Amino acid sequence: MRIAIAEDSVLLAEGLQRIVERAGHEVAGLLGDADALRAIDPGTVDLVLTDVRMPPGHGDDGLRAALDLRAGRAGLPVLVLSQYVAAAYARRLLDSGGGVGYLLKERVGRVDDFLRALDTVASGGVVVDPEVISKMFTPTVLDRLTPREGEVLALMAEGRSNADIAAALVVSDAAVAKHVANIFAKLDLPPEEGNRRVRAILTYLTER
Repeated sequence: MRIAIAEDSVLLAEGLQRIVERAGHEVAGLLGDADALRAIDPGTVDLVLTDVRMPPGHGDDGLRAALDLRAGRAGLPVLVLSQYVAAAYARRLLDSGGGVGYLLKERVGRVDDFLRALDTVASGGVVVDPEVISKMFTPTVLDRLTPREGEVLALMAEGRSNADIAAALVVSDAAVAKHVANIFAKLDLPPEEGNRRVRAILTYLTER
């Protein structure tokens, strides 16, 4: 993949570059502010990796620039990194559709998980940091799920496959498939619903 990295911390930007290049990807550019990110041609990159808070405003500039790029190229994969849990920012990103991710920067140190998140987002999936999920869930939503179903959904939001979830929870693939089916049923997502896995994550994470 050709990945544009937008991060105003030089140290972190260079670290991200090394990680993605060692995984066989190409870095299309290291961008130090949101204006530089907004100026790129979205047709020349396969994924945008950006911080939320960036110059020039040091608010949600990076996020807004990424959303502007998605407006120009529907479905452009975007993985957002944030220093803090900001559920409102995550909702804005998730509202733009599939092919998005929101992770805390501390997760980058788990290189395998981070690279898995890149692949998931690039393929149109959704990845959300577990700590962000916990802030976005409401008690009513949580009451719909059993504790085990909640664990499965959290791992789904990390971009893990059913096999990955089974390994993480030390259960069978069949058990995971049953939990996923229960989640779909509780979200009123019938088999004919397009991409139920993404819709399940989005439905929960965007509830107010």
